Amino acid sequence: MGEQVKLFKTWSSAFGLRIVWALKLKGIQYESIDEDLTNKSPLLLQYNPVYKKIPVLVYNGRPIVESLIILEYIDETWKQNPLLPEDPHKRATARFWAKFGDDKVMSSLWQILTEQGKEREEALVQATENLKFIEEELKGKRFFGGEKIGFLDIALGWLANLVPVLEEILGFKVIDKAGFPFLSEWMLEFSSVPAIKENLPLHDKMFSKFRAYLAAAPDK
Repeated sequence: MGEQVKLFKTWSSAFGLRIVWALKLKGIQYESIDEDLTNKSPLLLQYNPVYKKIPVLVYNGRPIVESLIILEYIDETWKQNPLLPEDPHKRATARFWAKFGDDKVMSSLWQILTEQGKEREEALVQATENLKFIEEELKGKRFFGGEKIGFLDIALGWLANLVPVLEEILGFKVIDKAGFPFLSEWMLEFSSVPAIKENLPLHDKMFSKFRAYLAAAPDK
């Protein structure tokens, strides 16, 4: 089985980490192939000729691309430890919030990091509003999936990984216990699950990566 599953990713990509976490939670053996995105391999370009991006999951020689789609494919292919709920409405709701996380939450947090002055203030207001929606969705639950990690936890897991790094760079809290008690607790719970904890990039390494990226970025 292990020889049949390959994952093209990078060590720091939040999107690639989703697939690592899902495979680990499912107990699936796989071959990990780390890509240099400044010099993409012929195999990556062959398997994802449209977007030319990671992650790409290859199972029995057939590629699947786009992280949220890959998560659903994994859940449908390997039935153990299901990630999506059985109820159709709950499944649709999990998909909705996963897309909201990518489209709204991630972009607003990135703007806080990369903007300055008034633009940063506006981005912080937008990010706080977006995070409040996520906080409300989590209310009264240990994980978004209930008592165990599910699809939405994995989709939003980058918050637990990246927000502490961004906060250290920015010098202020974005998600604090006072404003986001459920999200704060969830970040700690999620990060402590062995399958997640053992596959998180080192904080200091991530900090250095983002600091270097910002230092190299052209001034606005």
